[in-house]
Amino acid sequence: MRTLYAAKTITVGVHPLIHLFGLTIDGDILMSTLLATAIFLYLGLRMRAKVTDGVPGKLQLFWEILVEQVTDLALSAIGPKGRRYVPIAVTLFLFILICNWIDFIPSAMHPGSSGPIFPAPTGDVNLPLAMALLVISWVHVESFRARGFTGYFKHFFQPYAALAPINMVEEITKPITLTFRLFGNLFSGGLFVVVLTTLLPFYISPPFEVGWKLFDTGLLGAIQAFIFMLLTILYFGMATSHDESHDVALEASH
Repeated sequence: MRTLYAAKTITVGVHPLIHLFGLTIDGDILMSTLLATAIFLYLGLRMRAKVTDGVPGKLQLFWEILVEQVTDLALSAIGPKGRRYVPIAVTLFLFILICNWIDFIPSAMHPGSSGPIFPAPTGDVNLPLAMALLVISWVHVESFRARGFTGYFKHFFQPYAALAPINMVEEITKPITLTFRLFGNLFSGGLFVVVLTTLLPFYISPPFEVGWKLFDTGLLGAIQAFIFMLLTILYFGMATSHDESHDVALEASH
């Protein structure tokens, strides 16, 4: 009976819809994305307004540590030219982290029976897909700039011409795997909370929900942001390298 009851109450992928210029937009995901953008811009503009050459404040110290760690990672993975990709890497990491941690906001009008007003936007496939397409498109632009017209198309036929179809499939699947690695983890975590609150009595589910969110949203959310940022750096490194080995790409993708 409980299974039948749960089947009638658990809904997946239901969003308030906004119809604009022939497009259908998920209203809650749009609001969450705008909220994450506002938080990100506030942190950046606030740090810029308070930046000092003397003793840094807590916010400036946070930015300095973040930029320093990402710079070290980019330099170790790519070399001196890795500094060029530190801004996009820092932006992606912090923005994704904010998006993931928005799930901490208790914005549900009726906890346990209605969804949050501000769900984690990375738990919807559209935002991870948009970021993945942006990253991979930029990667190909950088590859073209670094290798030139001939070198760009030639690298698809390395190390052997017979492997060209496999190399092309690999390039096509990069944004797909990048998308579903982030989306899948966030979506599954949110779905688990929905199942948990539906199946367990209301007086038992809150402690489990809080504990799971601290692990899934807090820890795994930070790890997923780091992985997305790390793969972005590696993709840029491989795209601008004249070493035609794809071993690093395959290891990073899996």
